[in-house]
Amino acid sequence: MADLKGKTLFITGASRGIGKAIGLRAARDGANVVIAAKTIEPDPKLPGTIFTAAQEMEAAGGKALPLQVDVRDEEQIKAAVQKAADAFGGIDILVNNASAINLRGTLELPLARFDLMFQVNARATFACSKACLPHLLKASNPHVLTISPPLNTDPKWFAGVAPYTMTKYGMTMVALGLAGEFRKAGLASNALWPKTVIATAAVMNLLGGEEMMRKGRKPEIMADAAHAVLTAPSRGLTGRCLIDEEILREAGVTDFGPYAVTPGGELMQDFFL
Repeated sequence: MADLKGKTLFITGASRGIGKAIGLRAARDGANVVIAAKTIEPDPKLPGTIFTAAQEMEAAGGKALPLQVDVRDEEQIKAAVQKAADAFGGIDILVNNASAINLRGTLELPLARFDLMFQVNARATFACSKACLPHLLKASNPHVLTISPPLNTDPKWFAGVAPYTMTKYGMTMVALGLAGEFRKAGLASNALWPKTVIATAAVMNLLGGEEMMRKGRKPEIMADAAHAVLTAPSRGLTGRCLIDEEILREAGVTDFGPYAVTPGGELMQDFFL
């Protein structure tokens, strides 16, 4: 399998969880990783900052650029993208990972939280993609990878959680739109989603707590799946809604045991699948 040595990745929400895992996997290849996230002060419930993530990525063998970015702010995005391009001579890969979640029902969800999810999920995916595109289109094997689910209009995915589903599907629609619009230019754009629950701080604090964590897989499975996508020829793999386990099977992986939080334990399928 090819590697990401010397490639520059701009990853939103990379201070923890899946985004950080993707950055660490790339760093092991010797990649440059731009950590575009909000957290600069430690939080007991959400461990990790852009600075601690940068230290880990450099220790893994890569180069890291921690940048505090609120992905709701267009000017902050533009400034961060320019700093990244200036520091590393361009941008090869964008990973749209930053996401906000709120699963309250229609009567309980404040409109401000509705707006927040749209801004952090669908709008930021578009804004970050737009800002990175001039650099990506100059790269030799450019990829946009968006951490969002496959589209499905079955009402069960909307009942009680329509705003969240709309915003996550919005991310996927941006990914597919980029694939169609820039296919001839050689840009790959895909969505990637886990087959099972992934053990992250969001699962621990917002979803099912420790019980759900025990039924999940480690973020490293998403990192390895992302690596398989991002090292593929951009003209050959684009416009797809990919599942982590499926893309790894395509890459020849057959043993998924090491990814389980509980070895040999029951796995919980992801919400959107």
